[in-house]
Amino acid sequence: MADEKFKTIKLLGRVFFTFDLETVTGLHIGGSDTGIEIGGVDKTVIRDTLTNRPYIPGSSLKGKMRSLMEKYLGLKQNQPIHNGFIHSCGAEYKTKEDLEKKGKPEYKNCDVCQVFGIPGERDFSTPTRLIVRDVQLTDASAKELEDSKRTDFPFTEVKTEVSIDRVTAAANPRQMERVPAGVVFAPGEIIFSVYHGDDCDAGRDIDRLKAVVSGLQLLEDDFLGGLGSRGSGKVRLANLKVGVRSKEKYLEDPAPLGKGQYATLAELGHDLATIQADARRALGV
Repeated sequence: MADEKFKTIKLLGRVFFTFDLETVTGLHIGGSDTGIEIGGVDKTVIRDTLTNRPYIPGSSLKGKMRSLMEKYLGLKQNQPIHNGFIHSCGAEYKTKEDLEKKGKPEYKNCDVCQVFGIPGERDFSTPTRLIVRDVQLTDASAKELEDSKRTDFPFTEVKTEVSIDRVTAAANPRQMERVPAGVVFAPGEIIFSVYHGDDCDAGRDIDRLKAVVSGLQLLEDDFLGGLGSRGSGKVRLANLKVGVRSKEKYLEDPAPLGKGQYATLAELGHDLATIQADARRALGV
C-alpha cells in the first residue's frame, strides 16, 4: 500500500507554443455586469483592471478547447458544473473499487483528462499537462483603436441586437460590448509538460501534443467567448512558434521543434509528426 501511496513522477521537459490571436469578427468574453455600468450595455467584456484593456483569460481558451475536444471525441458528459456538464474520468463512480477498476483505466487512456486535468481529489490523477496563459491586447492594436476614435468605448464597440417577441411582435433591443474585428492579442502562450514515472508515460504525452493542436484547430473553426452563433468570436492564430526545454537544458532558451515558426495553425498541423519526433529526441523518449 505504501508503494501505491507514494509515487515517483519526473518532469522530462516542456513544450512551448506561442502565437498571435487575431479577431476575425467581434469578440465578446464577458466581464462582470454588476460592477461598473457602461452606458447601459447589457453585456460587458472582461478588462484588465490596471490598463482597462480587454484581454483573453487563459481559462476561456483552455475551457473552450476542452469542450470542443470532448465533443470531437464523443466523450460522455458526466461531471456537473454550473448549469451544465463536462467530461471527467471517474465522475460517475462512487466506490473506491469502481474508481480503481473503471475510473483509473478510463483516465489512463483519456487524452482530454490527461491533457486538461481532473479534480485532484481522485487518487489516480497525475499532474495536468497543459498550462494556458492569459493573452493581452498588443500595444499596436491598442494604439490603433485609440487613434481611430471610432470605438464606442475604450478599445471596444457596441453591437445592438433586436429580438422580436413572437406573440406581441414587440422589439426588444439589447446592446453587447465587443472587441472589434482585426485586433491582435499577443503573445499567447501554451505550455505542455512531459512527465515520466508511475502512471505517467512520456511517449504517450508526446503523442498527446496532437490533442493540443487539434483543440486549437477546432477553436479556429468554431468561436471563442459568447454570441458565437450570432456572428461573434471567430479568431485566427498566426505567427506560431514551437520549442522545447529539456530537463538537462532547462536554463537555456527553448530549442525549436520542426521548423520552429509557422505562419498559420494549418501549417503547424501539417508538420506535427516532425514536431513530435524532434520532441522525442530532445527529451530522450
